Amino acid sequence: MSATSTTIAPGARPHRASLHRQRMWALWGSYAALSVFVVMFLVPPFYTVITSLKSSAEMSAQAGNPWVVQHPTLENFTYLLSYPNFQQFFINSVEVTVLVVVVTMVISVLAAFSLSRMGFWGSQTLATGVFLTYLIPASLLFIPLFQIVGSVGLINNVFCLVLLFPTLSVPFCTWIMIGYFSSIPKELDEAALIDGAGYLQMLWRIFIPVAMPGIIAATIFAFTVSWGSFLYPLAYLYTTNQMVLTVGIVSDLIRGDVFQWGKIMAACVLAAAPPIVIYAFLMDYYIAGLTAGATKG
Repeated sequence: MSATSTTIAPGARPHRASLHRQRMWALWGSYAALSVFVVMFLVPPFYTVITSLKSSAEMSAQAGNPWVVQHPTLENFTYLLSYPNFQQFFINSVEVTVLVVVVTMVISVLAAFSLSRMGFWGSQTLATGVFLTYLIPASLLFIPLFQIVGSVGLINNVFCLVLLFPTLSVPFCTWIMIGYFSSIPKELDEAALIDGAGYLQMLWRIFIPVAMPGIIAATIFAFTVSWGSFLYPLAYLYTTNQMVLTVGIVSDLIRGDVFQWGKIMAACVLAAAPPIVIYAFLMDYYIAGLTAGATKG
């Protein structure tokens, strides 16, 4: 019986120690960079919440640490929730957001399906052109769009945003859906056509269930565009009953040189609550959908 011995090269252990040291430095460097970004991104929301819990007297006194609430109060939130103008702003934002998301997703899904799967002449060029329109800055588009909206008499009408926001959301959502539809095997199309299914049946029964992660991602994007936009509502709406949250908070809670900081911050917290809730729920479905979609046949 012969015994075997394992010999370690003289330079192996120093090399392993060097790799371990490099990995530790990389890990600590990543944590340091992440900590800096966490502080940069979380400090403004934290300060917003802290300020929203302060009374006007506490903010006027300017005593103590500005990052600490000495006497927490919900009077700013109760004021806003019972304030008719804020209620109207919230209702307008919800109406516009729901309609924009529905319009965007209907157009994007149909356009992406036709551009990626129907294969007509020039579909690839048109698909690239759709994405290139998204690269045009919104600050350059709102001036010619103002003339168009004015010619149809929709200036200072909250529903003009339902026509305007899809110009920002449809190109990018269509591009996202084109990528998901293109990744679906074409054998499914052929099998569906052999079974006598039409294109709408293929879209409804095959592509939409398989591409649900892309639909969720596009829905989140359309929601973000319509809920958080500031430039277009500022340019097209100027009366209180037609304003949405982003513009109404600034115009109604700032009177001349008087800033009602407590109410402004409370309004920002209430306006940010729906996106936070939606992201918290939909991101889980989004990640789960990505892993599930990878194994679907």
